[in-house]
Amino acid sequence: MDHHLRPATAADADAVKAVIDAAYRPYVARIGLRPAPMDADHAADIAAGRVFVTGDPVVGVLVLVAEPDHLVLENIAVHPDAHRQGVGKHLLTFAETHARALGLPEIRLYTNALMWENQEIYPRYGYEVTERRRDGQYDRVHYRKRVTEPAPDER
Repeated sequence: MDHHLRPATAADADAVKAVIDAAYRPYVARIGLRPAPMDADHAADIAAGRVFVTGDPVVGVLVLVAEPDHLVLENIAVHPDAHRQGVGKHLLTFAETHARALGLPEIRLYTNALMWENQEIYPRYGYEVTERRRDGQYDRVHYRKRVTEPAPDER
């Protein structure tokens, strides 16, 4: 599978929503409400240049927000039909490369405490838990990863 990432365009808005909805739908019953990414303003995020996609048709979505001292990995979603094909790993690698390109020293993200699959995945990619807290109706586990110099094959 070609994992080339590109900035999303307005024409991708429906595909972005479809991937995010498919990726998060299984969690609705478990956590008792719709995960926040399902209700995000995808068109606004795309217009702001925050959304990257991979696949044709789109199977992976990454939403990145640059802050002055870190990159927020606001959303990462892989369509269930594309699980176990390296899409998620590629999206995480792209986020690191993007943070380096922006000169940002770390990536921060959070996941719902009941999305235990994510809590198994992120530490495998070097993310460490920084805190767990309630944000409104969401119980979230916050992570960060310090971004180091690129490996020689990334230069």
